Amino acid sequence: MHDLAQRLFPICRSITGDGVRQTIRILQEYLPMLRMVEVPTGTQCFDWQVPEEWNISEAQLIAPNGRVIADFAVNNLHVVSYSEPVDLELSLEELQPHLHSEPNLPEAIPYITAYYKRNWGFCITHQVRQNLPQGQYRAIIRSTLKKGHLTYGELIIPGSTDREVLLSTYICHPSLANNEISGPVVTTFLARYLQALPDRRCTYRIIFIPETIGAIVYLSQHLEHLKSHVIAGFVLSCVGDDRAYSYLESRLGNTLADKVAQHVLKHLQPDYVRYSYLKRGSDERQFCWPGVDLPVCSVMRTRYGSYPEYHTSLDDLTVVTESGLQGALHVLRHCMDCLEQTLTYTTTVLCEPQLMRRQLYPTIGRKGIAAGSRVLVDIMAYSDGQHDLIDIANILGRPAWELFQAFETLHAHQLLSLPEAPPPTLAAA
Repeated sequence: MHDLAQRLFPICRSITGDGVRQTIRILQEYLPMLRMVEVPTGTQCFDWQVPEEWNISEAQLIAPNGRVIADFAVNNLHVVSYSEPVDLELSLEELQPHLHSEPNLPEAIPYITAYYKRNWGFCITHQVRQNLPQGQYRAIIRSTLKKGHLTYGELIIPGSTDREVLLSTYICHPSLANNEISGPVVTTFLARYLQALPDRRCTYRIIFIPETIGAIVYLSQHLEHLKSHVIAGFVLSCVGDDRAYSYLESRLGNTLADKVAQHVLKHLQPDYVRYSYLKRGSDERQFCWPGVDLPVCSVMRTRYGSYPEYHTSLDDLTVVTESGLQGALHVLRHCMDCLEQTLTYTTTVLCEPQLMRRQLYPTIGRKGIAAGSRVLVDIMAYSDGQHDLIDIANILGRPAWELFQAFETLHAHQLLSLPEAPPPTLAAA
């Protein structure tokens, strides 16, 4: 995973452009069935339109003494994303409105965007900005803004039912490691894990999209299908550092995704930080919007905006670690396993069944010998068609994955039954 992060980190991405395509092509090496989709400039998507496509080849800001103080070739954060082309000479006073720095992190280059109104600018460290001399500066930005496309990637991993799990990550930030690269990297390896499962109940819809506008575009194209099929979803971002685990709830906070995320984190990372939906900041804003109402939450390491390097050049590959990526993947794999196994069973017998003749209870009775069988009885005691597997695991105070085999054993002995066809959506259920 860290090797893939190193490949993706230098690419200049924005909400459109060749950097997004280059990123998807690299991901296709790991996920050959990942489909690249192009949506033309001007396409209406609810209250928005797909903007012009932006690409950039070079940019420099040159001081009066000839010193280059910002160079796109050195760090792609030096240029405000979506800057229009310029070749100007201007005084320091004229330049200042087009300069951006971060006083609280004077050694960092900030990440700044100007997507929807023509503008241009350079981002530099505050240390450099404070020492700029008077005189004439030259600002050169070789970029294009013209009709083109918004690009996203989509992978469908089919299961035995039409119950879908939505996994969404974004590919629109330039060289930011935790806030950008960690999401597509972990999502890619989670997709490979799901593809390798010998049996899948759920169908997995995995999208690599530009943040905000990409989610809006995707929803405008697939809303009715998503509303009728998605049972749970996760936004995957900021999943590469070693500092914390966090969870940001869906708008309603009571979906299957919320329940699974809280259950897994409680047992694997009990010190995780829980955030209200009021602290939202990624594409859960779109997926949970009233009228969309998809059951989507976010599982992260340290939440965006909650670590000092966020949206600056300090968010580099020293922030994202091998163990950080692996830890996030471990948690998310457990979330997927729980979604695969979380069904609602009903007992098939009245009163406790005779487990001894099914070889599920010891033939000799004495104190403590039937502890393992007690779990089976407890599971059946709450299998009333109202409590699903996660509900029962919570009641028993056990990790759900410790109970998977017990549920399968009881089902195999026809002591638990399932609905003939699992409901395709939470709303229908």
